[in-house]
Amino acid sequence: MTETTDRVTVPLGEELIAPLHPVYYGVPVSQAPTGPRLAPDRRVWMVTRYQDAKTVLANSYLAKDVRRATDLYNGHTGSNRPVIGGAISRHLLNYDAPDHTRLRAMVAGTFREDRLHAREPVVEGIVDGLLDGLEGRDRIDLITDYSLPFSVANTCHLLGVPVEDMQALFGFAALLKKFVTPDEADEVCAGMAATLRELIAKKRERPGDDLLTRVLGAHAAGEMSDDELVAMYYVLIVAGYETSVNLIANGILTLLLHPDQLTMLRADPSLLPGAVEEILRYEGPAAMSTVRFTTAPIAVGDTVIPEGEFVLVSLRVANRDPERYPDPDRFDITRSAAGHLSFGHGAHHCVGAPMGRLEGAIAIGRFIDRFPDVALGVEPAEIVWVDGTMVRNLSALPIRLQGAAHESE
Repeated sequence: MTETTDRVTVPLGEELIAPLHPVYYGVPVSQAPTGPRLAPDRRVWMVTRYQDAKTVLANSYLAKDVRRATDLYNGHTGSNRPVIGGAISRHLLNYDAPDHTRLRAMVAGTFREDRLHAREPVVEGIVDGLLDGLEGRDRIDLITDYSLPFSVANTCHLLGVPVEDMQALFGFAALLKKFVTPDEADEVCAGMAATLRELIAKKRERPGDDLLTRVLGAHAAGEMSDDELVAMYYVLIVAGYETSVNLIANGILTLLLHPDQLTMLRADPSLLPGAVEEILRYEGPAAMSTVRFTTAPIAVGDTVIPEGEFVLVSLRVANRDPERYPDPDRFDITRSAAGHLSFGHGAHHCVGAPMGRLEGAIAIGRFIDRFPDVALGVEPAEIVWVDGTMVRNLSALPIRLQGAAHESE
């Protein structure tokens, strides 16, 4: 096996230029995905081929523990920073077993098939109420008028959080995506943690039959620390809603850009579950995995990544690997898209994936059924994607509910 030493420079927005140490496997450098700058002189290994990505995501020698990652980062850079984010960094996405297993078990039951089946009428009611409100309108922004309010309402109902309390966190979340320095990130996270503690106090005073009350019960039983409680609230409230916003918006856009597939789906609604899977593969809400680091040398194809290196997986590129999905750039709702990596793989496979699929199927299916003449409100070339690394999301999605279609095959 050989260790690759080539590097490429990939732009990451206006200020960030990252030297990457990539594992591209046939993906032209010009098409390579971006990766976050961990340090000006540090390389990040990026895996893009489907089978390698799947193997890496399940590799027990790749860790996510934020405390160990911070120590590794400090060792590379000569800095002495504490863990960025403080209390809200102590969530299950930043832990390895056994802590990850312990925290995941506290919420996994909520997403069992029987509980999701019981939630279907709730999701349908939220969708129908929003669609009723759109009746008679011509132009809308699908995100601000539909996918975002749906996701917020559904998340609030599931967690037992008043909408106004959840909205108080959105400003912090938006700032966190834009931070430039670790100190700025810490400041935003401190404000968010204080707001989350206020929500926890309110929930203690007014418990209910909801997920956050069950999490409070686990904390009261000594199953999690105070910081882990704050972090769990963060990941469920803030991180939980964004996936469905982007899945719904990306899905409806993709169908409008492929009218033959939209026509096929309307003619045969039984294709809807498969269509959701193909949307997740073709234009899923996650572009990149969260960062991992090697705790021992690992083999990726013919390349050995040494111990103590940071690794990213480009989920979006892996989902378009022609060795796994023939003609991968073709959107085909009859394709067997099962096995895509949009919800991850391995121990950190998204615990809320079943909920995401349910939300996507109901919100997309009922929207295209309610508005048979729906079309893009702008030319396809005018659609703007947010310039980000980890998430695949639109800045807006102008829609005409009454037709005047802008379509492309």
